[in-house]
Amino acid sequence: QVQLVESGGGLVQPGGSLRLSCAASGSIGGINDMGWYRQAPGKQRELVGTISRGGGTYYTDSVKGRFTISRDNAKNMVFLQMNTLNPEDTAVYSCYAFVIDGQTWRGSNYWGQGTQVTVSS
Repeated sequence: QVQLVESGGGLVQPGGSLRLSCAASGSIGGINDMGWYRQAPGKQRELVGTISRGGGTYYTDSVKGRFTISRDNAKNMVFLQMNTLNPEDTAVYSCYAFVIDGQTWRGSNYWGQGTQVTVSS
């Protein structure tokens, strides 16, 4: 069993910053890609960005230059630094990880429960 838990969401004014964290725990043999999705009210879930085990990153166009994804492989954690936030960034942000189970050695995607980010004055 693998669990992902996010933290760091909240209310921030336009132009502000937030840093989200996500920690994976459980039967982990290894983690390949990690990343973040978000879902705003009434909209489809959107991929924010991903990071490979080696540190290669991908970002959706709307967050390029403002958001940065990083990870700590030793701690099985992924982070999302969000700068210059605007109201359109308001959403529930969820982390994911492709985890190799330490007992079965099978790979699966796991998801966190999500954390609310609200950008408003």
